Amino acid sequence: MLTLGIPSSPTIAVLMGAFIINGLTPGPFLFKERPDLVWAVIASFMVGNVILLILNLPFVGLWARLLRLPYQYVCVGTLLFCVIGAYSLQQSVFDVGVMIVCGIIGYGLRKIDLPLAPFVLGLILGPFIEKSLRTSLEMSGGDFSIFYTRPLCLGLLLAAVVVLVGSLLRPPPPEVRQSNA
Repeated sequence: MLTLGIPSSPTIAVLMGAFIINGLTPGPFLFKERPDLVWAVIASFMVGNVILLILNLPFVGLWARLLRLPYQYVCVGTLLFCVIGAYSLQQSVFDVGVMIVCGIIGYGLRKIDLPLAPFVLGLILGPFIEKSLRTSLEMSGGDFSIFYTRPLCLGLLLAAVVVLVGSLLRPPPPEVRQSNA
């Protein structure tokens, strides 16, 4: 999905976010403009998988014992590494604060059963959509009718409305109905 610029998982979304921060636009032009970077990423995934295999096989027993640790210790350890990682980026307490606020938002989203992936996708794809909207409005002289008078735009808008209304009217899957009962 790197070729289309569409993140297929939260991990790829973070990778694409890193590309965007560094001024690279994920999508088909990335392969044309920076093939060295693309192949370096692919090679790093392969090397990383080999290293993980080499490191994980001898420590399978240790990882299994770590699963028996009380939940409180695992949470504290994870939080400690998150704080160290956030602080080490720019040696700024502000970054730790941003991490805490994002963590609270993520926790709130999980508590009300909202998936986090659409929000991450929105944060990553939002600037592209905004840039495209601005370009379209500049081409039309600020006239919004360009979005509903052109056949292709009208078709895409109608498809989006059908998907949205269909998802709202569709009954929840059986496993969701059973968990709410």
